[in-house]
Amino acid sequence: MSVPIFLDTNVLLYADDETQPEKRDRAKNLIRDALHDHNGRVSLQVLQEYFSAATRKLRIDATIARRKIELYSRFDVVKLNPNDLLAAIDLHRLHQFSIWDALILRAAIISGCRRLYTEDLQAGFRLDSLEIVNPFAGATR
Repeated sequence: MSVPIFLDTNVLLYADDETQPEKRDRAKNLIRDALHDHNGRVSLQVLQEYFSAATRKLRIDATIARRKIELYSRFDVVKLNPNDLLAAIDLHRLHQFSIWDALILRAAIISGCRRLYTEDLQAGFRLDSLEIVNPFAGATR
């Protein structure tokens, strides 16, 4: 079995971004592989952010974005509790992450992920056994 991986919102968004074909293809491959390997994790926050940005920034119809949420809900969806929020606040205070990034990190950690795929955090950074990976490094428009 593959190790669990966490997909941040930007991975889901790039899969729909026709203006960035290289990033789109990388994102689609990550999503496809994670669905196939049953090792993908997202949080409820990621799904909410995806819907908001997809409909607002990418101008995807809400019906289509809803269908994508149904698809992405096949991943293990991490739901945080108040103790997780407090732990995220500690990450924010200790490492100066935004609270939103700290919540993503917390969700990735508690779901046992070894990699967090995102372009929003410093690639190569490690937190416990979690490594930040930018799947779009080197991608061009």
